[in-house]
Amino acid sequence: MRVRTSLTTLAATAVLLASPATATASAAAQPLSAPHITNHFQLAASQQPENITVDRIGAAYLTFSFARQIVRVTPGSRPHVLATLPAPAKANTPNLGKAFVGGIARADDGTLYVTYATGTADLTGVWVVRPGGRPHRIAALPADGLPNGLALDQRTDKLYVTDSVHGVIYRLPACGGEATVWAKGTQLEPTTFAGANGLKLHNGSVWATNLDRGTVLRIPVTATGTAGKIQVRATGMPSIDDFAFTGHGDTLLAARDDNQVDLVRPDGTHSTVLTPADGLQTPTSIAVHGSKVYVPSAAYMTGKDPNLLIAHLGR
Repeated sequence: MRVRTSLTTLAATAVLLASPATATASAAAQPLSAPHITNHFQLAASQQPENITVDRIGAAYLTFSFARQIVRVTPGSRPHVLATLPAPAKANTPNLGKAFVGGIARADDGTLYVTYATGTADLTGVWVVRPGGRPHRIAALPADGLPNGLALDQRTDKLYVTDSVHGVIYRLPACGGEATVWAKGTQLEPTTFAGANGLKLHNGSVWATNLDRGTVLRIPVTATGTAGKIQVRATGMPSIDDFAFTGHGDTLLAARDDNQVDLVRPDGTHSTVLTPADGLQTPTSIAVHGSKVYVPSAAYMTGKDPNLLIAHLGR
């Protein structure tokens, strides 16, 4: 079965050997402390968390990628399924071979947006679940692509989506409609397997990662809403997935599918702050809520104990 779930399997080892190593840690390193697993998920039920967002009270909303589910989780509780996306008649998802629910974003009114890739034209795209409603697609995306990361700009009512196969970032109205290519370039493209991956809006820019290239990218949003020049802000992080900023500055925490979480500083230097010793099992994304850092692990590479870890963030 040709599956390199969470966008990491083919070429990960080669990239790791070819890239500069970061500092290692046997347990949490500053600014993180007191990491602990709050939730264990069922691998047999495909409860593998791909992406996360957190509401104002600290409840987590996760995509279970191959279960095609969107769930709500409070620390220590069982996941509550909010929606299950329809299965394709025959999935033909590029690079993965099966249906994949990727990124998630949440509006202040509780509306949830997710990316869905099936390799079929009738289902691939951006889907929405409104409170108490049923999931439905609001924008189609190319069936031969792999929509992945997702970010919502509530100020302009726009959604941004990375495509890890085509190596572009799309933009579309949050109310639904046609998606157009907002940013493209070599820095977003894959080299062997997957390019543009994680995605966040921060301080007037769109930030993204490139899994194959091991980079963090910043793309300013111009006064007219177009994409500015792509800037490479950090390098040397093979298998980088999604990420989250620690505060108002440009320091961020990045999940890496090779079983670590890196602290990335504004000057591009980075060091490891969480490792398998802390319970990581192929971490895929990060959320920061106050002084708490949420790290879901999908166990794509390890094949055991998908979970949700929470650590304390020092300021």
